[in-house]
Amino acid sequence: MRTPIQPIPENDTLEVRVVNGWTVVTVTGEVDICSSGAIRAAVGRLIDAGHRHCVLDLCQVTFLDSMGLGLIVALTKRLRSHAGSLVLTCADRRVLKVFKAGGLYSFYAFHDSVAEATRRAPEGSGLAGWPHRRGGE
Repeated sequence: MRTPIQPIPENDTLEVRVVNGWTVVTVTGEVDICSSGAIRAAVGRLIDAGHRHCVLDLCQVTFLDSMGLGLIVALTKRLRSHAGSLVLTCADRRVLKVFKAGGLYSFYAFHDSVAEATRRAPEGSGLAGWPHRRGGE
């Protein structure tokens, strides 16, 4: 049973909505040592409430550091343990550069928009074989 999504009081840089079976978490601003704990806790509550298939929308992120990468890996592992899925949206070369520098770019599927990421409803566990490199990377 799904619990209604509540506002996330400790971090007003998050917006949560459900689109085509995906829980879309839109992050705005910086994802760094100061914000990653609150984001992790908020998304963790969503997972605990039964949201298994997530889109982490990073299109409005202006800065991402290694703590932000660690947050995304931790969320990936948690969703994988619940037979879930995680896809990322981001078209900003500066943010994608951090994934490349951290060696994580080839392990995630990136979409340019939420509309593209949620075009198809989630099926099964998209993280069953994670971590695996995408072809040609």
